[in-house]
Amino acid sequence: MKIIDWYILKKYLITYISIQILFVPIAIVVNLADNIDKILSNNVPFNEVLEFYYNFTIYFSNSLLPLFLFLSVIWFTSKLASDSEIVALYSSGFSLKKLIKPYLIGSAMIAFAALILGIFVVPDASRDFNEFSYKYLKGSRKNIEDKNIFRKINDNEYIYLTQFNIKNNIGTNFTLEHFQGNKLKFKINASNIRYIEKDSTYRLTNYTKRTITDSIDIIYTERTLDTLFSFNLSDLTPLNYIAETLNYFDLVKFIDQEKSRGSSNIGRYQVVKYKKWSVPFSIFILTLIAFSVSSVKRRGGTGVNLAFGISVAMTYVFFDKVFGVLAQQSDFSPFIAVWFPNFVFGFLAVYLLYKNAYKKL
Repeated sequence: MKIIDWYILKKYLITYISIQILFVPIAIVVNLADNIDKILSNNVPFNEVLEFYYNFTIYFSNSLLPLFLFLSVIWFTSKLASDSEIVALYSSGFSLKKLIKPYLIGSAMIAFAALILGIFVVPDASRDFNEFSYKYLKGSRKNIEDKNIFRKINDNEYIYLTQFNIKNNIGTNFTLEHFQGNKLKFKINASNIRYIEKDSTYRLTNYTKRTITDSIDIIYTERTLDTLFSFNLSDLTPLNYIAETLNYFDLVKFIDQEKSRGSSNIGRYQVVKYKKWSVPFSIFILTLIAFSVSSVKRRGGTGVNLAFGISVAMTYVFFDKVFGVLAQQSDFSPFIAVWFPNFVFGFLAVYLLYKNAYKKL
């Protein structure tokens, strides 16, 4: 690379790191101020607090990485434009293609780092961050899927519960169906099912087992019955945020497993999977948009560019959140939900670049 390429690339990376260093401590202070009463009232050990904010830093930085990058590109490119450095480069024969080269190299470096972090590092930080939050800060177990539970336990057995109270380990309206091929062989019903942790058994209340044969159905009932099953509590009630805690390869296996079990949250899990790839891609798109809107010297300088940039960034975040929730709460395609903002803003990036190039002709 030429000296000017190194100069722009250095500006790109240093500005991005500086914005991270500026905003992350502010986020930590705001979060601590909001939760200090809960931390003190729960007598949280100091080392756990330190570990939480270490994980919070990774979690927060990853969540807002595209936004931070977008603002950093606008900031330093606006400074270059206001100091007439970009005009001087164009006057010396630099083309738009040459000028944007170091931006793309910087984007590739950060996108690669974001991909590696998202696949291997962020899941562990997300798990510890959420576990601390639900243990000390949120004061409940609302992180558990506990209603209308339907699971495929294995190739032959399916279970259903209307509700499961994780605090008391009690489920209501329990049903287990056992198939051989396409034929139902027996069906177990109980008004309540309770997990006995001491014995690792399940206690069924108002137990009924209906065995189906070629000639007659055999019905067996008990007021209460203690028995064993091939499933455990984690199979019945997975964490809502579990997808965020798995690396990409484990996540793919988990989604396949949950599909076979008939989970109603496949959309939520697939959104997490697709975002591991869409976030690095968005870095290129937002870099190109930020360059296009800030490389032209404007009346009002950096402030005008930052205001416009923040508006664009908030619109991107809005699209991302709305379509993400839509995929989680409906049958809307998770793939389209995750990639639609990138498609829209990708077209915007191409348009702005074309407009920028046309002005230079």
